[in-house]
This record gives sequence, C-alpha cells and structure tokens, in this order.
Amino acid sequence: MAGKTFEALELGAVFEHEIRRTVTETDNLLFSAMTHNPQPLHIDAEFARASQHGQILVNSLYTLGLVIGISVGETTLGTTLGNLGMDTVEFPNPVFIGDTIRVTTTIKEKRESASKPDRGIVWFEHIGRNQRDEVVCQCLRKGMMKRACAASPR
Repeated sequence: MAGKTFEALELGAVFEHEIRRTVTETDNLLFSAMTHNPQPLHIDAEFARASQHGQILVNSLYTLGLVIGISVGETTLGTTLGNLGMDTVEFPNPVFIGDTIRVTTTIKEKRESASKPDRGIVWFEHIGRNQRDEVVCQCLRKGMMKRACAASPR
C-alpha cells in the first residue's frame, strides 16, 4: 500500500505531491458531459470568449477532483475507508485549458474514532496551484483512515 495509515499521518506533515497535471479540453468537456453540466462557460468556446474570462473556464468540480486525486498516491491509497466530508472548498482563481496543476497536502487535525478502534479521522488540507503559483483550489477534507493496529477498546 502506498497510502499511509492513521498513525503514519503525522499532525503538521506536508506532502508536496510529485504528480502534476496539465488540464486538457478533453478533460473538461468529458467531465462536464459525464456530470450533465451544460454550463456554456465550460463547453461553448464562443460563449466563453464573450465572458469576463475570454476563454473556456474549467469546471470547478473537475478541479476539486483533480486536486484530491493527485494527493491519493502519497496519502490514502489503500488506507482510506472513505471521505466523511469537505468542511471548506474554495476556488480563488480560475483554471483554464492548458493550466498545469500541482498540489500540496497538509495534515491539519486527527483523532481516533470514538466508536471503532480500527480507524481514525484525519483532516487533509489540499491546495492546488497553477503554473503561475496562483491558488486555484483549496479544500479541507475529512477522511476515515485505517489504523496500523487496532487500539484497545475503551
């Protein structure tokens, strides 16, 4: 397993993920079509050209998925039991076709499960930046993580 267990995810640890991804027109169009999102800012070049951005704006939910996805290999691959929620999701700058996204993850908080000794809860802060070092996505995600060995019941 490449992912880390609850114990191995140390409070304050920072992961500068190696994987970077350049967003393509196909990524954006396919994601928008698969999620039934007909927003012309995402799929209509002529409409988008007349917008304040002057070009197609990448679907923000694709951006969120990409940012979290880039983090998986070094943090939760094979060790997560699932997402519990997103406390904060922000998109301070837009993503455009051709932008290259890189991600940093910080372990912000963690606690043992009160009811299940084989798991713990970890808060991951994911920050996605483009090639100009602008923050394009920031997310605080809560995940349920496997423990290396079950703690004794209380």
